[in-house]
Amino acid sequence: MRRILVVIDMQNDFIDGSLGTPEAQAIVENVKKKIMSYPQGDIVATMDTHEEKYLSTQEGKKLPVKHCIRGTKGWEIRDDIAALLEEKQARIVEKPGFGSLKLSDDLKKLASEHAIELELIGLCTDICVVSNALILKAFVPEVKISVDASCCAGVTPEKHKAALETMRSCQICITNE
Repeated sequence: MRRILVVIDMQNDFIDGSLGTPEAQAIVENVKKKIMSYPQGDIVATMDTHEEKYLSTQEGKKLPVKHCIRGTKGWEIRDDIAALLEEKQARIVEKPGFGSLKLSDDLKKLASEHAIELELIGLCTDICVVSNALILKAFVPEVKISVDASCCAGVTPEKHKAALETMRSCQICITNE
């Protein structure tokens, strides 16, 4: 069984930038340890990617905080995590919204070629992690999907817990709560 790690949006703006939180900063070391526990080539990372016109988008009107604007420091994956991802030859998928259909398509193709399990970690539990977990569950319903709660943080601790419960209800395994 091949295990694939999906690292969601460990970008500067979500850790200590425009949308950063103490909880996001607190998971960085856990995320680094998790990345190091996977072999080369078995990691995919996503990047929330917006353009300068972000504030005029539907998302930007509901969350009027510029973040993850392509080419900015806030858009970049945190340096120490980016170095580990490069060392592990992780594939990077840019996504313009919460969930990524490209990520799901790619992992569905991989699941058709190999027996796999998926583990998701990253930010934010209640937005992009849950969105990608549920899309993946729909695309590959027979693949075991887990989320390591100790490597995730939500917008608030309460929303983090609520997202974990939502995923658990949808038959996604939650570990390390």
